[in-house]
Amino acid sequence: MIARTVAKSLEQKLGQTIVVENRPGGGTAIGASAVSRAKPDGHTVGTADSGTLAFNPSLYKSLTYDPAKFTYIGGLARFPLLLAVPASSPYKTVSELIEAAKKEPGKLSASSAGAGSPHHLALERFKQLTKTDIVHVPYKGAAPALQDLIGGQVDLMFGDLGASLPNIKAGKVRVLAATVPERLALLPDVPTMAQEGVGDFVAYAWQGLVGPADMPDEVVEKLDSDLKATLQSDEVRKKVEAMGVEIMPMTSSEFKSYADKEREDWAKIIEAGNITLQ
Repeated sequence: MIARTVAKSLEQKLGQTIVVENRPGGGTAIGASAVSRAKPDGHTVGTADSGTLAFNPSLYKSLTYDPAKFTYIGGLARFPLLLAVPASSPYKTVSELIEAAKKEPGKLSASSAGAGSPHHLALERFKQLTKTDIVHVPYKGAAPALQDLIGGQVDLMFGDLGASLPNIKAGKVRVLAATVPERLALLPDVPTMAQEGVGDFVAYAWQGLVGPADMPDEVVEKLDSDLKATLQSDEVRKKVEAMGVEIMPMTSSEFKSYADKEREDWAKIIEAGNITLQ
């Protein structure tokens, strides 16, 4: 959705048609590998997310691409994550949830969009920071994970704002905290994790634009400039924010530094949690 929203506006600035092609599978490795093998002329680029650039190098023993070798073009968007419980849950605050988890280790369960997903790793970070034992229940996608949360089959979930917002507004889930530095404009009554006593906990799912290695500097500069202008246009910004997503305009160097830091930080969480994927 983000790629298509941005592409429609970006192609006007580039004066070229942009075809958005989905290449799912392999924990994003199929799409990432296709971009890495493309001719570095700027005509084939990819939206790479936090899994592609930050999680996968620590989750998988081997990858068919190297995130360090991409040409980083710029940031796209980031997705705030929320700690949510069913509307019927007895837990009204994060501290109540932590207390229950410590009282009966292994009793509480948490759904996610899948093993190694941002939702899963946010849960792992929460468990490590709070020293709690919560059972992870991976699903094939955020939608079924959210539905089982609503139905009470699991006790909690770290969901992204965009996917969760309709159910929050409908009163089907209760949000206890957001994993962001400041309160969200769309949910001003929801405290941050720091405000709930869980400090040093900021977690987003995010996307940016990358290309194959060795793209010419002038091509990167052109794409970087036009992408940033596109993201800052009122039309694109309003469409993206309406999805419950924050725009993340970054220059090529800023985006590379951001991805490198995220890869380093999440590697520690993944290693401490002994999480590996085939």
